[in-house]
Amino acid sequence: MSMRPLGIDGAWVFEPKVYPDDRGSFHEWFREGDLREAAGQGMSLAQANCSISRRGTLRGVHFADVPPSQAKYVTCVRGEVFDVVVDIRVGSPTFGRWEAVLLDDEEHRAVYISEGLGHAFMALSDDATVVYLCSEGYAPGREHGIDPMDAELGIEWPVGVKPLLSPKDASAPTLAEARRSGLLPRYEECDMLYAKLRS
Repeated sequence: MSMRPLGIDGAWVFEPKVYPDDRGSFHEWFREGDLREAAGQGMSLAQANCSISRRGTLRGVHFADVPPSQAKYVTCVRGEVFDVVVDIRVGSPTFGRWEAVLLDDEEHRAVYISEGLGHAFMALSDDATVVYLCSEGYAPGREHGIDPMDAELGIEWPVGVKPLLSPKDASAPTLAEARRSGLLPRYEECDMLYAKLRS
């Protein structure tokens, strides 16, 4: 399995070796040891999610309070999605930056998103099926969102795909509004959490 860091500290893309034959194909999509080697920490599994989305569905930008926040390991097992990591950590050198990875059922890439980062994806095909492992369970009281269409954030969503958002995501605050209201995690908080997880 090949792992490389993205341009945002705390995010990696995993590119597995796929073994095709006349029956289909096989690949490993998660190895805790490889994640530990790349990220310097493993991932405790508290919850596994599966979402099925029609073309254009846009989920996110989602994040959780730090601590404990929620690390995610995301892949697409059917169809394709435009997966986005957003640095929402106030004080981070890359605050406000986003990076996208195409996840699909051919290359079988996966993305690891550390605690404190924002995550979103847009389905580029019907019945796009995304599965993700989570380090913490869902807790509505500490889950938040940022408007994925925030012009200042400037995520370049794929052209020609009409975004379909939930009412909650459509009414989420902008990055600036979330920062002013104190919703966003602080970079130093996240750094302390990462150090604790690595020890």
